[in-house]
Amino acid sequence: MALGQGQMAVGANPGAWALSSARALEGWLERERGQVPLWAPVALGAGICAWFALPTPHLWLAWTLGWSAIALMAWAVARAWRTGAFIAIGAALLAAGCLLPWAKSVIMGAPPLARPAMATFEADVNAVEQLVARDVIRLRLSPVGRADLPATVRITAPPGAIGQGVGRGARISVRAYLMPPPSTALPGTYDYELRAWFDGIGATGRALGPVRLIRSGDAQAGLRQRLEEHVVSRLPGSAGAIAAALATGNQGGIPDADAEAMRRSGLAHLLSISGLHVSALIGGVIFIVLRVLALSPRLALHAPLLLISAMCGAMAGIGYTLLTGAQVPTVRSCIAALLVIAGLALGREAISLRLVATGALVVMLFWPEAVIGPSFQMSFAAVVAIIALYEYPPTRRLFARREERWIKRFARPIAGLLVTGLAVEIMLAPIAIYHFHRAGLLGAFANMVAIPLTSFVIMPAELLALILDLFGLGYPAWWITGAALDLLLWVAHSVAALPYAVLPLPTTGPVVFATTMLGFLWLTLWRGKARWLGVPVVLAGFTVMAAAPPADLLVTRDGRHVALRLPDGRIGLLRDRAGDYVRQSIAETLGVDSDLDALDTLPGARCSRDICMIDVPQKQGPIVRILATRSSAYLDWAALMRACATADIAISDRGLPSGCQPRWLRLDRWTLARTGGVAIRLADRTVIPSLDPRDRHPWIIRPQQKRRSLASLSTQ
Repeated sequence: MALGQGQMAVGANPGAWALSSARALEGWLERERGQVPLWAPVALGAGICAWFALPTPHLWLAWTLGWSAIALMAWAVARAWRTGAFIAIGAALLAAGCLLPWAKSVIMGAPPLARPAMATFEADVNAVEQLVARDVIRLRLSPVGRADLPATVRITAPPGAIGQGVGRGARISVRAYLMPPPSTALPGTYDYELRAWFDGIGATGRALGPVRLIRSGDAQAGLRQRLEEHVVSRLPGSAGAIAAALATGNQGGIPDADAEAMRRSGLAHLLSISGLHVSALIGGVIFIVLRVLALSPRLALHAPLLLISAMCGAMAGIGYTLLTGAQVPTVRSCIAALLVIAGLALGREAISLRLVATGALVVMLFWPEAVIGPSFQMSFAAVVAIIALYEYPPTRRLFARREERWIKRFARPIAGLLVTGLAVEIMLAPIAIYHFHRAGLLGAFANMVAIPLTSFVIMPAELLALILDLFGLGYPAWWITGAALDLLLWVAHSVAALPYAVLPLPTTGPVVFATTMLGFLWLTLWRGKARWLGVPVVLAGFTVMAAAPPADLLVTRDGRHVALRLPDGRIGLLRDRAGDYVRQSIAETLGVDSDLDALDTLPGARCSRDICMIDVPQKQGPIVRILATRSSAYLDWAALMRACATADIAISDRGLPSGCQPRWLRLDRWTLARTGGVAIRLADRTVIPSLDPRDRHPWIIRPQQKRRSLASLSTQ
């Protein structure tokens, strides 16, 4: 068919087509020019994530130099165009993002202990933390005169082992069992080894025997500890533990059952000092100061009361942040609140996506390692979802206040809370699935009650109670606080007990997670019709997460714990005496919410005290035979060789002899030291390691390092 007038064949003039496309892109970016700066923290965060994802320094350097070259070329060739400037600045931020954690790792990183050992040493006490629910005291120590120990270690001890005078600044002598900070035991589980590196902690452990005091420190408890003890004395039990967590940020006193109920009901964010608590405190201080100062006619007519009240709120927020330990989430929330106050002082729109972007950039500059953690991701994702929802014109019109009948006037904010909760739950679902292997289904309904209750009743009543306690008049306010906290716990336990409160899902890969979150960011950060292109990306990501096949076999990094899923859904543990933490990690990784059986009770299992062999039938394909050792006892060499020859997979927490050659896979001590814990799908013979054997991040301890002798530690 011939081309009509005004038509052009794309293949006939590719240069004209490229120019037309470039002009269309330039026009689109011009229309979205107000939203373009919002992508600056996204680019910087992508560079930070790249440093953690890429395994070797050569790849870190290649990433940095590659994006730097793209930035220079784009700036030199097309800086006059908005597209060229967008590419140049974005590429520069991608390069800078990789350099930030790399530089902080070199400056702040603490080399970990190479292998577990017992040591007797003197140390200065840097911090003392009471974990009431676990009935232990945690000490952060700086060993003195021991070059063979890390600069900072963290140990736990029972309260009876620590005498009077052991406080911040004290010097003690202790015999302790020390070990390197534990790494991720299974693919997708929490990696404390990484966090300890950036926190400067080189070893963790427990005290063996009493802690001997050499020099007393600060005998008087710090303000934070005294405040916690005061709150608990006024409100005993679970309510007091949660009230103490809201006041000081220490969650160590919350019983495990209550903490689990808060997590299952989607209310765990209330236990961590974050934007909700900081904003509630600052807002309450501004409200009180403004009303008190307005009682003076002279001040009301001649003084900028709103600005004065805002400054008082800012000082209260800073003090609250320091009191609760200045943790990264709290600091992040305080920065955001201070930016809001600055916007009010300047007469600008205080709450906007630009405010969120500014706060994210500040956090990334000082705490780049926080970007890969769930706390950073959840807090910023929730705020972005709320602001983007109410910046959308139809939503703003729907929930705006107006003159109407009292029924609609009452129902409109309730509907707004529900829609906001649903939007936040949907935005946070990929993060919860990736980090915690579960998605909350009823959290939006629980938060409809919990958030207003915490913001407008619990926090103000607790603050008022603490103030009235200065005059001995705090009992009524404490009664209100306790009743409100009991209601909060009732909501948490009631929602957590419902059958579908939590949807457990198996581990998914980082690529699916990153793509899904990019789709959400595309949907929330742009304003034109192109934003809706993020919807199919998000839907595809959720589909892949929901359809992800679970693993059939899990092996922890130390090789001691093995979990096997049979085709009928039953799950067995090699060592049925595994602790709660191991059981919970295995259940979350497999995406189940049920009890785990002993492996020797499963059909097809033949177990002795020292070894287990089990035949696992497959829907398609031959039976898979698994061999696993379960004790440290000596095994007959000839019998072990015969068993290995008939097994498809051999697993052991010790080094298997070279003659043990299973038909498919051998996972012994030295193999697992390189790969970390593994998840295996038997049907397609897929092995997913928790560590990349090529990984050269500084906190990773290589197998050859673990074999180095540390006899000096064990003999001293």
